[in-house]
Amino acid sequence: MQPNGFILTVMDDDAVFRALADRSRRELLDRLFAENGQTLGDLCRGMAMSRQAVAKHLAILEEANLVAIRWQGREKLHFINPVPINEIGERWIRKFEQPLLTALSQLKKTLEGGEDD
Repeated sequence: MQPNGFILTVMDDDAVFRALADRSRRELLDRLFAENGQTLGDLCRGMAMSRQAVAKHLAILEEANLVAIRWQGREKLHFINPVPINEIGERWIRKFEQPLLTALSQLKKTLEGGEDD
């Protein structure tokens, strides 16, 4: 790993993409988005998989920093962490939106008979 952190950033992005690639993990994130701070038992309800499978998916989400945990007594509460998803959006999605938005703006001006800037 490089001291400048570049490889760490790529590895973090890879972990986030791998974690988001699975439908069950996305469903767990959706459930945490709807109601944050759930226990493993809460998250198992309504899932068509074993408790161990849900725990394994949560571990992958934790490793990708998409889920944070907090202990409350003997209960382990799970919370969604939207920061890595936002970073993916900033780095991989928004940069591709700008040329399209500019082209649409130009098309709108042309169709409305406006002048170019």
